[in-house]
Formats: sequence, C-alpha cells, structure tokens
Amino acid sequence: MSKWWKIPLGAVGVLAVASYASGITPAYVSNAPAMVTGMGAMVACSAKYVSGIGAEQNLSDLGSYSPLLAELDITYDDSEKRVSAEFLGLDVTSASYRDGLGCALDIGDTSALDRLTIPNFENEPNALWPMGNKALAPDAKVQAVLESLIVKDNVAGLQTRAYLVVKDGQVIAETYAEGFDAKSRLFGWSMTKSMNAIMVGNMEMRGLIDPAHKPVFENWGGDERKEISLDDMLHMASGLDLAETYQPGETVTRLLFTENSGSALGLDVPLVAVPGTRYQYSSGTSNLLSRLVFEKNGGAQANLDYLYGTFLKPMGMRDTLFETDPQGVLMGGSFMLSSARDWARVGQLMLNGGELNGYRIVTEAWVKRALTPNHTENNKGYGYQFWLNYGNEEARWPDLPADTYAMLGSRDQMVMMFPSENTIIVRLGWNADNAYPKNEQMRQILDAIS
Repeated sequence: MSKWWKIPLGAVGVLAVASYASGITPAYVSNAPAMVTGMGAMVACSAKYVSGIGAEQNLSDLGSYSPLLAELDITYDDSEKRVSAEFLGLDVTSASYRDGLGCALDIGDTSALDRLTIPNFENEPNALWPMGNKALAPDAKVQAVLESLIVKDNVAGLQTRAYLVVKDGQVIAETYAEGFDAKSRLFGWSMTKSMNAIMVGNMEMRGLIDPAHKPVFENWGGDERKEISLDDMLHMASGLDLAETYQPGETVTRLLFTENSGSALGLDVPLVAVPGTRYQYSSGTSNLLSRLVFEKNGGAQANLDYLYGTFLKPMGMRDTLFETDPQGVLMGGSFMLSSARDWARVGQLMLNGGELNGYRIVTEAWVKRALTPNHTENNKGYGYQFWLNYGNEEARWPDLPADTYAMLGSRDQMVMMFPSENTIIVRLGWNADNAYPKNEQMRQILDAIS
C-alpha cells in the first residue's frame, strides 16, 4: 500500500476533508485506501454476482457508508466474475466470485478456494415451504399491508427490498421491490452471526465442541485468556480487545476487508475486561467462532461439506451463499447472503426449538440457552448472537410481544421471531442510517394477522 506522504494531491484533498471533518489522525489516512478498496471490491462483487445488483446501485449503496467509498473506481470483469476497486490511484483490491462459495477477496494465497468441490444440491421444486419453495395463496390482508409498507418505505428513502411473513409455519405474504424477487440472495450482514451461532450449537450437539472446555483456543492457555468460555463468546462478552470500531486500521475493518485470514487477528488480541462481565458487540468474536468450527471440522473442504450437508440442504436453503475469507474460513460475522425465504427458514428453525424439515439441527436445550438473557453488567438483552426484547429493565421494542427476539444486521436487515404469535417477519433493505422503525412497522404487520 502507498504511504500517506506519497498520496497524490487530489487524493490528499479528499482524505484531508474527511480527516478534518472527523478529527482523524494520519494513521487513518494511511490505512484508508486498503480498507475502502477491500470493502468496495468485496461488497460490489457480492452485490453484483450473488444479488444481481447493478453497478450504479452498488456505488450508491457503498457511498451510504462513507463519502470515501463514493470515490471508488469499480471495474467489473464479467468473464472472470471479478471486481476491482481502485481508490484515487493509491490502492487496488479485487474480489472474485466462485460458484457455490460467493465472493472472496483476492488477498494472499487463495488456492484453498480453487481446490474446493461444491456439494451437490438438488432442488425440491414442488415441495411446500420450508422444505421447498412452494407457497400457499397469500393472506390478502397481510399482503396488502406489506405492499403498502414497501411503497411507503421506498418513497421515504428506506430502500426496503423484501418483506415476508410466516405464520404457523407457512409463508402467508411477501413482497419485493423492483429488481428483486423470492430467489434474490441479499446481504444479511450481522444476521449472519445468528446462523454462525447455530453452527456452533450443532457442533455441541454432535459432541465436536465442548462448551465447558477452556481454553477455547489452545494458544490462550498460557495467559488470562484461558478464562474465556464459549458462553462468553456467544454472548459477546469475551473481554477481548475486539471493539466494533469501523475506522481504517482498526481490527474489525482489517479482519473484514484487508487480511488473508481475518479470524487469525482475533487469536492474538489481549483482554481488556474480565470475561463474562462486559457486553461488547464484536464481529471479530463471531469470526473466531467461525474459526473454531473450521478447525474442529478439519479444514476448508470438510467445513464446506458440513455447511451444505448439515444446514443448507436439510433446511431447504437453496438460495443462500455463505462467503469465506481467502483461506476458506466462513465470514461468520457478516457475509451470508440469502433470500427472504431462506432467512425465514432460520427463524422457523428457532421457533421449532431447533428442528426443521424433520432434521434436528440444535437441541431444544441449546435454543433455550440461546434465548436466555446473559449476565453482563451492561446489556443482558442479548442471547447467543440473538437480540432479545427482554432481559434489560426496559423492553427493546415496547410495542411488540415481550417474548420477541431477532436476528439483526446493518442497514436494518431483520428476522423477527414472535413465539407467542407463532410468527416470523423478515425485512431486507439498505436504509442508510440504520433507523428503520422496527417497533412501529412490526406492530402494524402483527395487527394485520388474523
């Protein structure tokens, strides 16, 4: 990467404005080109070749995160399914799409990805959801509410791309913005964390991970990190120095966008809090959980076979890609792209107590633990990578049922589960400020369900 003192004059101007406006240091300027090109290449590749989103919309979506991303020059090589992102002549990063894997950054040695064999995945075109993709006739009242909401959302600039409702185990209404449909695989961002936790729970059920074993990783055995438990990690209370600070050069942006092995970074960070005492949201912790599953499975091919054979195929998730880092470790904090129907399948698994389509994926006891408030000092309303409406003194969503819990992701991706209503609501979109009116909109939909 070019050094910050070698930045061309035009680039200096752009970065200087950003730095002045945000009080940012020279270290930010030095690390920014690699971060923005890595993010631009990865997100644009996934959006283009997984979600089918065009170049103009991709640039707009990226620019909603930072004005620096709006300065990217993004090139699409459709013959190779590769995307390159260049930032003001300072840095170029590319990402490549592979069938069955989605996109991964072209950073360092990526040969492990090229050697992978994608498991066979036959369709069940005539099976009823959730095994297949056949849906019953929609509930007219609920359908009308969804169609009204998606129009209002998009007039208001909230960019809702999909809405779907499941009641009593069946899809009863769904609607999509122009350019999207029931098979569109869309970013879940941090909703991926919930699926990642379910994978850990399955490994526990099969006796491949012992939740009581310490240290979680052997290289933590010689210092105070040996006290971190798997439960602490699932509750985002590991105490590790893995803050969710989205600035160039910070650990979370490095592990997502500039490293050959993002999960490896987390193995070497120190403690900053006593394990189990402080909740601190952390994609780095989720990626460590992915690494644990990867290691227990014995490498990239075995891990891919596990993903397909234990989850995607049994759960009927035919419109899902769970992307990896360049080494083949799943990006468990952020990079699963799924259709609204597939995201709903994960919600149905949880409502069913860990079973779907006749397959036991996690135990009922694990689901209960996953949805139990934690014991941290500052945020008890968070389970095993699920957000809870209960646990803290005040409800997170005061107008929704007390037992509500959710998978949530950046740009207000959401799968909300309502056990007392036996209902799931999925919303996928790209509103820029993460201020989607969840409480009000979900209440309106629930009120429409007879």
